Amino acid sequence: MADLNPKSEISFAEIFLCSAFAACFAEFCTIPLDTAKVRLQLQRKASTGDGGSISKYRGLLGTVATIAREEGITALWKGITAGLHRQFIYGGLRIGLYEPVKTFLVGSDFVGVIPLYQKILAALITGAVAITVANPTDLVKVRLQAEGKLPVGVPGRYAGALNAYFTIAKQEGLGALWTGLGPNIARNAIINAAELASYDQVKQTILQIPGFMDNAFTHLVAGLGAGLFAVCIGSPIDVMKSRMMGDSSYKSTLDCFIKTLKNEGFFAFYKGFLPNFGRLGSWNVIMFLTLEQVKRIFTREMYND
Repeated sequence: MADLNPKSEISFAEIFLCSAFAACFAEFCTIPLDTAKVRLQLQRKASTGDGGSISKYRGLLGTVATIAREEGITALWKGITAGLHRQFIYGGLRIGLYEPVKTFLVGSDFVGVIPLYQKILAALITGAVAITVANPTDLVKVRLQAEGKLPVGVPGRYAGALNAYFTIAKQEGLGALWTGLGPNIARNAIINAAELASYDQVKQTILQIPGFMDNAFTHLVAGLGAGLFAVCIGSPIDVMKSRMMGDSSYKSTLDCFIKTLKNEGFFAFYKGFLPNFGRLGSWNVIMFLTLEQVKRIFTREMYND
């Protein structure tokens, strides 16, 4: 059996860059699914005039196909610039800070297996800190994704990501860039805990099974587990975050929750569940696989037979 021997410790700056790169790569690969998820979460059923109602978007593949057909294939990558901004800042910070915060919580002299609750607490903290810094990028990304096809000659609300930052700050005030910060902190802290703590725990459990090694298969299984935990726990908060960022009519998180529950029922909080799982599951697999490989470049890890 091969032994994995790290040749050097990785610094915070290096893990930040590794995490930022892995998060951006995963974002680029999976943003069409995220665009479909946002459209499904934001849509409201339209009346047919005879007392019935219809939905424009239906299912993950149906939504992707509708957007591509009506708006062009590139529309599936709407908000990619802001998405990359978000992942560079948020992805780099939440993962880069995870190990230092975990070490701080248990103490530098701690020896042994770190308890699961400490992993969860560390991920909650890093997720909250990271998204507080990155909230403007998340807001712009959602607004760009939420904009559908416009009539010929009618300009969009924003000319691009950078224009969106300045336009929102100018028209709505600088503080508007932190719209939805409450549910966003809750969502990202919880999802970050579900992703990082579950990935950490699942990977640790797998490596204790005889015959399993720290390889791509282990990373794939742990990444899928992280995505499943994240979407099951974070979907309701994710729906409210998307709605508050995409629709300025909501006065607060509570207002968004009450109106959604009253008008559409409890299951509205799980709108886009399958697209969300498709997105988060594939995102986590790509991100963690990429992260593990890129880290080895910095740590100069080698397999010795």
